[in-house]
Amino acid sequence: MTSSCGKFRFNDIDFGTVADTGIPRYLDLGQCNDSNGGIHIALAISAALNTPVNDLPISIVLSWMEQKAVLILLSLFSIGIKDIYLGPKPPQFVTDDIFTFLQENFNLHLTGDAQEDMKNLLIKKVA
Repeated sequence: MTSSCGKFRFNDIDFGTVADTGIPRYLDLGQCNDSNGGIHIALAISAALNTPVNDLPISIVLSWMEQKAVLILLSLFSIGIKDIYLGPKPPQFVTDDIFTFLQENFNLHLTGDAQEDMKNLLIKKVA
């Protein structure tokens, strides 16, 4: 699933479907304003599988294109979502002390090298 500005990198790629289901491997949930739907889907999957949402194979990478991303980030923190990647740089209000707090309490990461970030995102979810 994806939403917001970053989705345009994937719109022309055919990821196929989940075997024997017809469910697309890639679901576009729309713009940033629609990110709430992704949160509800993740919570519903978490409940259906009786698995904490942070244990699901979901990766969240927020790009700071607009202020709406700040609200999305705060919404995710409010329901306890962890392991979010933020980039290409944090907003100006995220001082070193604030980042340290968010890193310690929510395992927040800054994006860096794209290949290394992808490796870390995929390893975490497969391990």
